[in-house]
Amino acid sequence: MSRILDQRILLLVISFSASVQSTKVLSEWKKCGDPECEKAISRVQATTDYLGPDCRYLNFKTGEEIMVHSKLSRENENLWTGSKGKDFGYFPRDAVKVEEVLIGEEVEVLTKETDFLCLHEDKYTFE
Repeated sequence: MSRILDQRILLLVISFSASVQSTKVLSEWKKCGDPECEKAISRVQATTDYLGPDCRYLNFKTGEEIMVHSKLSRENENLWTGSKGKDFGYFPRDAVKVEEVLIGEEVEVLTKETDFLCLHEDKYTFE
């Protein structure tokens, strides 16, 4: 019985560790097109295929168009957030080229914990 309890505790610890990793704050700050981060900043085109490390990242193929909604700043300026169709997530800025700038002046705002959760079918996933 003790061995089964030990295995369950181990599984709980592993599950918790995976949850903490998937909700890790990638940056305290981000740049947006407006203070509420509702407007798209730019339209970009993928210059390479990209497959993200977890469900918070946007996967795409070379040539696909992506709408950029925000850009992480300060600690992690390489990651932008964007959407293609119904898919939304982070991607490296060096995997795309800017096709059209939609907002000339960006606003820097604090990120929220919900910025770093997985979004599936209009619902946040807590792993």
